[in-house]
Amino acid sequence: MDDFLIRALAAGIGLALLAGPLGCLVVWRRMAYFGDTLAHSALLGVALGFLLGLDLNIGIMLVCVAIALALTLLQEQRRLASDTLLGIVSHSTLSIGLIALAAMQSVRVDLLAYLFGDILAVTPADLMAIWGGGVVVLAALALLWRRLLAITVDEDLARVEGVPVRWVRLGFTLLIAATIALAMKIVGILLVTSLLIIPAATARRFSRSPEVMAGLAALLGAASVIGGLAASLYGDVPTGPAIVASAAGLFLLSHIVPAAGRQG
Repeated sequence: MDDFLIRALAAGIGLALLAGPLGCLVVWRRMAYFGDTLAHSALLGVALGFLLGLDLNIGIMLVCVAIALALTLLQEQRRLASDTLLGIVSHSTLSIGLIALAAMQSVRVDLLAYLFGDILAVTPADLMAIWGGGVVVLAALALLWRRLLAITVDEDLARVEGVPVRWVRLGFTLLIAATIALAMKIVGILLVTSLLIIPAATARRFSRSPEVMAGLAALLGAASVIGGLAASLYGDVPTGPAIVASAAGLFLLSHIVPAAGRQG
């Protein structure tokens, strides 16, 4: 195998191992639209990185963290319904990011790579960032895991039992922001949330405990990466969308096969 394929495979599997457990909590807490909003804001982070001469991952992380903090505060005020607020922020940040990048005439930007990912262009530095950042995020998630489960089951009861609900919730949103910053290179801004949601939704059907679901979601995500890379290599299709389509295929298969088995 060529070096770029090995790097792409390693980066994709690293992201899948991170996205699986985190995606389970996103599914349980019904935060898919929240993840989409943070993902769309990542394009504004790209623009900020170019404007200030920062590493793009740092720019994305700064904007995602700022948006996550702002959303958390605005949702607590309850002046707008959550889905309305997320819709406004999501489309506004994406549009402002596109306008900002278009206005930078001195910078040539491959928008398709940012929108749909370019896993085959992953560099050794990107690989180190994905695995290093992934270890940090997973370690933080492990520390918050029981508390996150508690507030997912019953937030009021968790608060009574002494769980710092606001800080745990904020920490979780920051972990989502960090994951999106790491994942953008692989599947792109428009598809990143799907890698969090689809493997977790597939794993939910076959899991009897949160930990089993998290592990199975990570494995299904890795299988989706392998399937997407194979489809891209042999079918000459875009790799990021192929990974998501592979994950969607596993999701459909998980519903078709048991149904066929029961009919037989």
